[in-house]
Amino acid sequence: MSSGHYSEYPKHQAHDHGKAPARRHATSHAVAPAARAQSGYTLVHAGKQVRFGPVAFWIVIGTVTVLGMWSAATATYFAFRDDVLTRLIARQAEMQYAYEDRIAELRTKVDRTTSRQLLDQEQFDQKLEQIMRRQTTLESRATALGAIPEASVTGSIRPPSRGAAANDAASSPKPSPISDTVIFVAPPDREARLESRAPIVVQVPPNQFAKVQGVDNVLVRLQTSLDKVEGRQMAALSAVEDGMESRVRRMRGVFTDLGLNMPQLEAATPRAGMGGPFVPVKLGPDAAAFERLLYRINVTRAQVERLNRTLALVPYRKPVIGEVEFTSGFGVRSDPFLGRPAMHTGLDFRAASGDPVRATANGKVVSSGWAGGYGRMVEIDHGNGLSTRYGHLSEIGVRVGDSIKIGQVIGAVGSTGRSTGPHLHYETRIEGEAVDPQKFLRAGVRLSAG
Repeated sequence: MSSGHYSEYPKHQAHDHGKAPARRHATSHAVAPAARAQSGYTLVHAGKQVRFGPVAFWIVIGTVTVLGMWSAATATYFAFRDDVLTRLIARQAEMQYAYEDRIAELRTKVDRTTSRQLLDQEQFDQKLEQIMRRQTTLESRATALGAIPEASVTGSIRPPSRGAAANDAASSPKPSPISDTVIFVAPPDREARLESRAPIVVQVPPNQFAKVQGVDNVLVRLQTSLDKVEGRQMAALSAVEDGMESRVRRMRGVFTDLGLNMPQLEAATPRAGMGGPFVPVKLGPDAAAFERLLYRINVTRAQVERLNRTLALVPYRKPVIGEVEFTSGFGVRSDPFLGRPAMHTGLDFRAASGDPVRATANGKVVSSGWAGGYGRMVEIDHGNGLSTRYGHLSEIGVRVGDSIKIGQVIGAVGSTGRSTGPHLHYETRIEGEAVDPQKFLRAGVRLSAG
């Protein structure tokens, strides 16, 4: 850097010594401000010049000087005040540790929340799985309930077909068909208690309910619903058991009332072709109340089926359709033709000529045709010494040797033989000896009424 301030002083001449000093001095003072105005500092580098004004130059110099002094003072301060630096470092470390602790705490909260969510999800899945298993069990129980027959029609007298009923109605009105045996009817509210065979569909509450009340409340409602279903199933099963046990008692009471040997009748009852290896039924020690109750019902049902087969050979049903109305009972009466006391060995049922006559029990025809005072008569052997006779028929529809089923039409009401008008003469015999048929009919009424 070189100064641009130049001063030129005029040379002193010899002839100027006496007359011009004052002018030269004035001229010198006039030129100096202009020269200073054009003065400055020039920075030369690589042949290039950068010119600075004096103010800018001194500002730069002052700034550099102040920064240098500040740096020196700061270095000196920290050099002699180690505790300040130590506190600063400690504070930075404390802040770092605080941030790390906060991050660890947040991470712990996140892990705890995640673990709780996983645990809640696992518990929810377990509860839901229990509900599904229970629902499947209830569905299988509903199927088992549906498989229980509501009525046993073994040996029943079926009503006539619609066509036959229409033909009969054309001639004269006929009452209801024969009521042969008790028909097990569930309680009136059975449909409300007995589940259908279709799978049970549990209605899940809406999602909005789950959001408001929580998933636990939804599961509680499902459990409550399944409890109600199970309660209805147990009530239905208990009703079935009570009904079957009552029926068994009534069926056994028939044999007692009639004085029949039930074991002997059971042994002589014909059976359809069946067989297979004997596999005993085992009930596990951990079986639920439903399974134990169902087991007892199955045992009772087997007894009912066996008794039904035996009672199919006992003539305790009515031989004609409609309300029972006797024109003459069993025992001593006045003979309608002679007017003298005579033994009447059967019952005379009031009926119209041509009304169908039905067999009162299973058996085989041993007599079919004209039989003296009986007129046209059919006799059926029911086995075990039991037999029935149907007299005064206008028509006979069976032949000797035919196998007869309960309710099968064997002829028509008439007035053949020793008869004063259309009616059915019906007899019940044990070992060939006539007994009062009303004894059998009353047993059948009690059995049906129960």
